[in-house]
Amino acid sequence: MRYHNITKDDMLNGTGLRVVLWVSGCNHCCKECHNPITWDANGGLEFDDAAKEELFVELGKSYTSGITFSGGDPLHINNVYEITDLAKEIHEKFPQKTIWLYTGALWESIKEIELMKYVDVLVDGEFECDKKDANLHWKGSSNQRVIDVQETLRQEKVILYN
Repeated sequence: MRYHNITKDDMLNGTGLRVVLWVSGCNHCCKECHNPITWDANGGLEFDDAAKEELFVELGKSYTSGITFSGGDPLHINNVYEITDLAKEIHEKFPQKTIWLYTGALWESIKEIELMKYVDVLVDGEFECDKKDANLHWKGSSNQRVIDVQETLRQEKVILYN
């Protein structure tokens, strides 16, 4: 897996202060994407033990609410297996921290992948510039959903995150 950046003390990509892992690789290539530099799966840096340790140091801080996986697309074929392993490890080591994930994929097509066992909040759907709304919270266009994953899995129907 490759990544472009690790953002610390982020307040835009989920609740509270978060650490964000911006992965490389995206096949959605949404028009007017805010981060097209991450589309190339071969771009950025190799996600190595030092990068993982950097995430864990941030997650160990009492004021860090959790981690957000974004990009690029964490569900890109080059990312999904390592993101799953990483999310599982974070879930086990930092059970009080939340895990958010942004993807262009729709919930209905990914709800059964193992990774969803560890994700608390999912922002799904491609960014659509004709539905862009700067007043939306945690998403860029009105077609996207902010889903409470664990409650959705329990109730077997989409429950939006408040």
